[in-house]
Amino acid sequence: MTLAHPATTQVHLAVNLLDAQSLLAAFGTLGIAVVLFAETGLLIGFFLPGDSLLFTAGLLCAGSATKPGHLSLPWVLIAAAAGALAGAQCGYLLGRTAGPAFLERTQSRKLHEGADRAADILHRYGHAKAIVLARFLPIVRTVLNPLAGILAVPARTFALWQILGGLLWTVGLVLAGYGLGASVPNVDHYLLPIIALIVAVSLVPVGLEALRSRRARQAGGTA
Repeated sequence: MTLAHPATTQVHLAVNLLDAQSLLAAFGTLGIAVVLFAETGLLIGFFLPGDSLLFTAGLLCAGSATKPGHLSLPWVLIAAAAGALAGAQCGYLLGRTAGPAFLERTQSRKLHEGADRAADILHRYGHAKAIVLARFLPIVRTVLNPLAGILAVPARTFALWQILGGLLWTVGLVLAGYGLGASVPNVDHYLLPIIALIVAVSLVPVGLEALRSRRARQAGGTA
């Protein structure tokens, strides 16, 4: 019988839920499905790094299969799509049953702001476009699914467009990461700045949407 080295045990226990690289190192492909399910299906998962996780997983699929941390591209695509699609559907069902009560009780300012943005997007763009666009907006993609259930978006409409949006989001980001990793030698040496760039880019639409909403409120207040 062999005992795990204390340092090894400590590494597995010290998982940073905000760090895509840490999540993938600890949980591998299965972790992708779990994280995306939580981020898109459970309101408590709004802080999870979906965009950077998908892109980083794609990077780790490129290169030699003997490389430490290497992931299988087909399995990553399957896990990502399964987690994102099942999560969105779960979020919708939770919204139909318990969403209003949860939003009333929660004290999270980010969740309330996300709910306001999600409701505004649904109103401005309509169900189909809003459900697809929300996949690419952090926090909004967490809140819009239960909000669609709360607002009684037709189940068939929601299912159709969340599947389309979920596949575009997951497959697109994974393949973008894979393409970069396959074309740039030793790109993993620059993983941290790449992840930081992905996070920054993913927050741009959120910032622009928040700015637009604030200007609209100010205009309404002065009208």
